[in-house]
Amino acid sequence: MKQLFFPALLVICNTTALAQTKFAQLDAELPTPNEYRNAAGGPGHSYYQQKADYKMSITLDDDKQIVRGEEVITYTNNSPDVLEYLWLQLDQNIYKPDAESNFIEVEKMEDFKSIRDVENKLFVFEGGYNIESVSATSGEKMKYAINHTMMRIDPAKPLGPKQSISFKIKWWYNINDRMKVGGRSGYEYFEKEGNYLYTIAQFFPRMCVYSDVEGWQNKQYLGRGEFALPFGDYEVSITVPGDHIVGATGELQNGATVLTAEQRERMKRALTSDTPVLIVTQAEAEENEKNREKSLKTWTFKAKNVRDFAFATSRKFMWDAQNQKVGDKNVLCMSYYPKEGNPLWERYSTKLVAHTIKTYSKYTVDYPYPVAISVHTDRIGMEYPMICFNGGRPQADGTYSEDTKYGMWGVIIHEVGHNFFPMIINSDERQWTWMDEGLNTFVQYLTEQEWERDYPSRRGPAYMITDYMRGDKRFITPIMTNSESIYQFGNNSYGKPATALNILRETVMGRELFDYSFKMYCERWKFKHPTPADLFRTMEDASGVDLDWFWRGWFYSTDYVDVSLDYVKYFQLNTNNPETEKAFQQQQDAAKPEFIGDTRNKESIKETVNERDPNIDDFYGKRDIYAVDKLDKKEYEDFQTKLTPEQKKLLESKKHFYELSFTDKGGLPTPIIIQATFTDGTTEVIRIPAEIWKMDQITVTKVFIFDKEVKSFQLDPFLESADCDVNNNAYPPTQKATRYQLFEQKKLTENPMQRQKRLEGQ
Repeated sequence: MKQLFFPALLVICNTTALAQTKFAQLDAELPTPNEYRNAAGGPGHSYYQQKADYKMSITLDDDKQIVRGEEVITYTNNSPDVLEYLWLQLDQNIYKPDAESNFIEVEKMEDFKSIRDVENKLFVFEGGYNIESVSATSGEKMKYAINHTMMRIDPAKPLGPKQSISFKIKWWYNINDRMKVGGRSGYEYFEKEGNYLYTIAQFFPRMCVYSDVEGWQNKQYLGRGEFALPFGDYEVSITVPGDHIVGATGELQNGATVLTAEQRERMKRALTSDTPVLIVTQAEAEENEKNREKSLKTWTFKAKNVRDFAFATSRKFMWDAQNQKVGDKNVLCMSYYPKEGNPLWERYSTKLVAHTIKTYSKYTVDYPYPVAISVHTDRIGMEYPMICFNGGRPQADGTYSEDTKYGMWGVIIHEVGHNFFPMIINSDERQWTWMDEGLNTFVQYLTEQEWERDYPSRRGPAYMITDYMRGDKRFITPIMTNSESIYQFGNNSYGKPATALNILRETVMGRELFDYSFKMYCERWKFKHPTPADLFRTMEDASGVDLDWFWRGWFYSTDYVDVSLDYVKYFQLNTNNPETEKAFQQQQDAAKPEFIGDTRNKESIKETVNERDPNIDDFYGKRDIYAVDKLDKKEYEDFQTKLTPEQKKLLESKKHFYELSFTDKGGLPTPIIIQATFTDGTTEVIRIPAEIWKMDQITVTKVFIFDKEVKSFQLDPFLESADCDVNNNAYPPTQKATRYQLFEQKKLTENPMQRQKRLEGQ
């Protein structure tokens, strides 16, 4: 299939102010470049970021479901500013009964449909931090104030540039039951055995980000907007029941004391294996969960240059691991899961972790950390440095649906992928959800497609976002909307940004330019704090493509793509050859439909006057308008003498001219992709850049010249522009047939694996 690219654009339209706005530069919307962030989208020569190091001792009470902790935070002020106070995040306070998040949700009486709904409304969980002390390392108490999910600490004297301060915090809190209370972390209780599976995060008071963009990022945690965190080094000791297996951010420091000799030997094999090696088998895990040890063990982990820390612990865990090479480094990929996760988890989880680390490294930056972990628990997907918590649970009989399998695959790829966005390329999640979720969903799509041919990705392809984009504008917000104010969170923060990047890659920029520019953004901002402007500027600067119209339309507006093909006009060159042109005219006239009155007159008027009287017709009545005389031929010969050889060849070429008219009904400027299908069955694709709309946002026309006659035209033939109405994309017009169902289908009560087992038992 031949593809033509038209660098020169023919636009027949009127200039409109609105069209100029859609293609205006983003200078007014973006912050002014400065010494901290330059105009090319990279860190400026004076860029800085703070550092927060943690040394923690954590105890998990398996009888009371309580976390108790003590930490020493060493905070280094690398900014040029004097800091009179320090801000920390107290994210567990979202579970306090008086938390703001409990009061801001809109409710109606119709929401309470059952007694269970009323019980949930009245249920009170006594969550949140209990801060026992805040003190200097010398033991002197420090002044502090708690404002919901934020805590301000006032040092004895302001912290100057290039100075550090260390202080201690002691606290405890009740762990939330995720199945009842919800949350990004917490515990899952297995009633049949009386065992718990803990996925613990946001468990310690954490430093806020202080940056050149907005000073302290101390926006309250309301549940949606996740976390803005500085990088630092961690040393964390976690005390748990002696029969627990612990996975955490960082590298285990005391394996010789917490692991058996057999587990250490298995781990040694896993370090060089390209397939998963079981460190704890299912049989061992099942035996382990039958008994409850009273003794305790302390597991110690260290992690360098990470923005957060999380861990998982349970006596129910199976544990497997394998090596994945990334560049010149080895990454130990691991999974922790209870028997309830099998057979899916033992078969797939760690292989998915390894594949994700490898594929993301190709498109972003080489994975820098020594380990990558996937932990299974029910109904959750959440990410932290080197570790994530993922759902995807089979039925109790070990069978599962394809939806369950693909759901598990997708969530593991997505959450492991978050190691790159935002754990390494460290955007502000509290402000801009799309900068981590949207970018991550885009690379997730690329990774899924490399995992399985024709993988049924939920987000990424352009055609999958159209239902959302053409929806009711009252309930759609621009991508550039703060995390807490977004309508349709998944579509806005995950689906639409991922689609936009896909369209940039496939249609606007091309894969080579896009991949280079996207990787440049990732390299520039790894282990730093990027903003939307840094992404926008880098993508343009590294590619040489002006994308301001794209960012404005896709990220700052709720316009959508709907280009209609309004009409097609067909022309051929007039050769001036009288024999050719008069014969053509005779053919055209003969093909014209006859007026109904003329048809009936042939029958009703038996004879006209000029048919009875031969003297009525004069010269004009007797002339053959299609006849070619000597004068016609002489005039044509004279015309030919004035033509160059190239012009003669053009007139004899029998080229076909088509004028097409397009209307942008959705308001979002977009490239126009047209496929022409010729009468001989061959096709040709023409790609017109979005700048064709730069002088008129509504209607543009374009002339195409072909050597062959066109049978039909089709807009967006490869479903790459997110066109929301494909019924106005064709000439001649076509309507896609849809099926409707007269009777509701019976809902499936068993998955296909269960049905097959039943079939085999017949």
